[in-house]
Amino acid sequence: MEYGILSIAIPLLTIILAIITKDVIVSLMGGIFAGLLVLNGYNPIEAFIALFDGIVTIFSEGWIAKTIFFILLVGSIIRLLTLSGAVNSFIAYLNQKSKKIDSPKGVMLLAYIVGVVIFIESSITALVAGTIAKPLCDKNGVSREKLAYICDSTSAPICSLIPLNAWGALLLGLIVTAIDSHVISGDGVSLLVSSIPYNFYSIITLAVVLSVIFFNIDIGPMKNATPVPYVAQDSDADIKATPYKMLLPMLVMVIMVPVGLYLTGKGDMFKGSGSTSVYYAVIVTLLFMYLYFIPSKALSHKSYFKGLYEGISDMIPVAIIMIFALFIGKVIGDLGTAEYLAHILSGNISPVLIPLLIFLVSGITAFSTGTSWGTFSIMMPIGLALGATMGVDISLIIGAVISGGIFGDHASPISDTTIISSMAAECDHISHVRTQLPYALIGGGLASVAFLIAGWVSS
Repeated sequence: MEYGILSIAIPLLTIILAIITKDVIVSLMGGIFAGLLVLNGYNPIEAFIALFDGIVTIFSEGWIAKTIFFILLVGSIIRLLTLSGAVNSFIAYLNQKSKKIDSPKGVMLLAYIVGVVIFIESSITALVAGTIAKPLCDKNGVSREKLAYICDSTSAPICSLIPLNAWGALLLGLIVTAIDSHVISGDGVSLLVSSIPYNFYSIITLAVVLSVIFFNIDIGPMKNATPVPYVAQDSDADIKATPYKMLLPMLVMVIMVPVGLYLTGKGDMFKGSGSTSVYYAVIVTLLFMYLYFIPSKALSHKSYFKGLYEGISDMIPVAIIMIFALFIGKVIGDLGTAEYLAHILSGNISPVLIPLLIFLVSGITAFSTGTSWGTFSIMMPIGLALGATMGVDISLIIGAVISGGIFGDHASPISDTTIISSMAAECDHISHVRTQLPYALIGGGLASVAFLIAGWVSS
């Protein structure tokens, strides 16, 4: 059944609710219920039952359950790093080694570099960058909103540009599926690699963030973002300056993700399970932290488990948001939002405009659903089929889908990476969305021009 304009109205309602209520969970539930109302013939009782039964059904998929547990356990890692003094020790070490870091520009550059170096998983990237840089940002008068922007703008973009991670596994799987279905031809790995230069939004966003850092560019609401007063937890004399308590657990987690991808892919990282890899990566990291922190007396057995449980508790709201974000992605998929958008925009359009069209539709879909991965899953088959039919460079099409998904996800108030970035920086979520949006729109505008030029050149 086709739902036409309603398939667009439901995600728009969700966005409007998020802006009005400033409550992501309420807005997601409202959007889901409205969507289920349409899908269930406008019967409120059936929609109500479908809502709460659907929450339970979400956990029937193994990758979703593992992703939720991953989110909860990442909270434990962050809490344990704080309780053990690892964060303060690392900051003290940085202050000793380089005074340049202990400055507004230096600490923002630190967050940027951490975000780029840790390209294994977008959530880990944002969380680690935020955890390390947050105290130094407060100390140097950098607002939490700007830190959240840096975390958000380096997480998904860098993960998509260096696809030796779960992102690469997902994208390669979608491309290989299209090849196996004879929609397109070629080698999956080669097509994915050749699409990287066409991932214009990610490349532009990383460049824009560097410009913001070096030239202190504040646009729109970011001008009014105020820093959080710095409160030292310990006196400098009480802190042992060492990078190891922070870096070793992070190193274990970073290494375990590709190891997990290799093992689950039975020797082929690109065929591995991203959700399984990050799930076991955090478990191994927590085990390592116990074996490292307890003997070194950084934590006691009791304080370790206290921190473990408190960290899980900290992440429960984020896990709930993730569940609803995945749920609304499914509802919007059932409504046929992406297909309808592609249909109304693709009639009698020149092949020159196809890359731009796919970028914009992917961006609208990701903005409406709050998920780049969901957008990839929906738009990649549509984009590849459209590109193959109209004779457009397939690598350019892949780059347009990836860029659009990240652009929409970056701008969306219901995006999981946007939510995690605001949580990592400990700033108000809606404030993060408002201050980040102008920069995302600049990146989106420049990427649109790039796709228009690329479509013209490749035609």
